[in-house]
Amino acid sequence: MDKILVIDDEKPTLMMFRLTLAAYGYEVLTAENGQEGLEVFGRERPSIVLTDIKMPGMNGIEVLKQVKTIDPSTEVIVITGHGDMDLAIQALNLDATDFINKPIQRHLLEQAIKRAQERRRLAGTQATEMVLQPTDQAAVIVIQGNITAKAEARFQALYQEALALNRPRIVLHFLESAAINGAGIAILTQLLLDSQKQGRQVVVAELSENLRKVFEIVGLSKIVAVVDSLEKALA
Repeated sequence: MDKILVIDDEKPTLMMFRLTLAAYGYEVLTAENGQEGLEVFGRERPSIVLTDIKMPGMNGIEVLKQVKTIDPSTEVIVITGHGDMDLAIQALNLDATDFINKPIQRHLLEQAIKRAQERRRLAGTQATEMVLQPTDQAAVIVIQGNITAKAEARFQALYQEALALNRPRIVLHFLESAAINGAGIAILTQLLLDSQKQGRQVVVAELSENLRKVFEIVGLSKIVAVVDSLEKALA
């Protein structure tokens, strides 16, 4: 049975997570503050950690940093409140898997957990984070990993290959496990601006709800079309 650790200073929230995640078949560990959470993490080494971003004492950003220092492979999902998008983006820059907002919506929690599981699965294989899959209508770059500074060289190389195919458009197809941090946003922004200057059409398909929010906040939605399916992107 997989273990999930939930760190939150609100007992009703911990109870909700305990009941919900146990129903999904997880062994649920809980802690009421960041320090206690790190102690539990050190003992139990859960594969997934959910941590509130704002807590007395050690906050969720510090928890994220320390968890990643101890075990970089651990998937960390941060729990944010209304108006905390700047903190959510900061967490993504520190390699958080995802963020979910309070009040917690069950389907968004399910999506975040699924994304964390998929990232762990990919980490255990030789799967390529990005791959070019041309069609007659478009040069499709499938993204199933994390766009970060480490992925810059491959992403730029694939993008140039896509441009060289001279299809009517380039489609960036984000799969369920896809994520992006601040460095990735900067890389993507520059490539999109270059394409815009060249008059090349780019479409983004199937962003998660959270990635859509990130795209809107950083202004990417103003320079690229975002659609909810690959079929629409190819139409």
